[in-house]
Amino acid sequence: MGSLPHIVEDLEGVVQLYSDGSVFRPNDVDFNIPIHDDSSIVWRDCQFDNQNHLYLRLYKPVNASTKLPVVYFFHGGGFCVGSRTWPNNHNACLRLASGLQALVVAPDYRLAPEHRLPAAVDDALTSLKWLQARATADGAPAQDTWLHDQAVDFDRVYIMGDSSGGNMAHHLAVQLGPGSPELAPVHIRGYVLMAPFFGGTVRTKSEAEGMPEPILNVEILDRFWRLSLPPGKNADHPLANPFSPFSKKNLESVMFDPVLVIAGEIELLRDRVEDYARRLKEAGKKVEYVEFEGKYHGFFNNDPYSELGDRVLQEIKDWMSKISG
Repeated sequence: MGSLPHIVEDLEGVVQLYSDGSVFRPNDVDFNIPIHDDSSIVWRDCQFDNQNHLYLRLYKPVNASTKLPVVYFFHGGGFCVGSRTWPNNHNACLRLASGLQALVVAPDYRLAPEHRLPAAVDDALTSLKWLQARATADGAPAQDTWLHDQAVDFDRVYIMGDSSGGNMAHHLAVQLGPGSPELAPVHIRGYVLMAPFFGGTVRTKSEAEGMPEPILNVEILDRFWRLSLPPGKNADHPLANPFSPFSKKNLESVMFDPVLVIAGEIELLRDRVEDYARRLKEAGKKVEYVEFEGKYHGFFNNDPYSELGDRVLQEIKDWMSKISG
């Protein structure tokens, strides 16, 4: 008689992978995060992928008087957890919509280990093609005032991602290239990577010597990669390491739109993120790097309605103005 399935990977009880390949996700996660009641923003959900039953959430300023730029926001969670509906992600998107005066689009994506990479990146591209369909003459229903070309500016689209969402934003930048011609008439102007979740088999100094964070440590980082990468692959896989020795392309030779990279000074990923920005800048890419003193991973997403959140938004606004003329 065979043994019963047992847990082989456990992400703090939020995701449990069993020896038979089954996955358990509890439905009653206690976030202990209040939803911010921002009366200046309205929001609604839309399905963008019928086959995979994926939804996105739209956020729109109530009193917009001009055509709104579009800001995509891909949530973090190590490719294994997270949703547009989680309170921290919802609050962050409310704040982005009000602070940037933009239509914010927050797509969900398939999660690992049920759906390993590149599923998340594929879903991100599908969500952008959903927007492209609505930017065409017959793509948006006439009654949909949220997505009509008189309401939003499809020529000013920005991609933003937090942690694993920042990793996804990087891969979209590389895949779509300058001006994102395959998405026309949607025009992506640039990418905001907030502490992108990159990896590598060699520890950086901040990973090896840094203090564990309130919600993150190197063991959890390793577990995320084991659960999210294709089976048998390690953190030097090109989907994890942007400078992977296994990449088919030399990243320094790839052309893509401007990138703003944001990190916390004391987060575990700090050195890997700073190295990414520095190497791209040395290669002549339009990259800006901003570091916030004394901050851990996820500092904006966890407290967007704060003085620090205001500073982050100001950095993003200034950068958006600079690259868009």
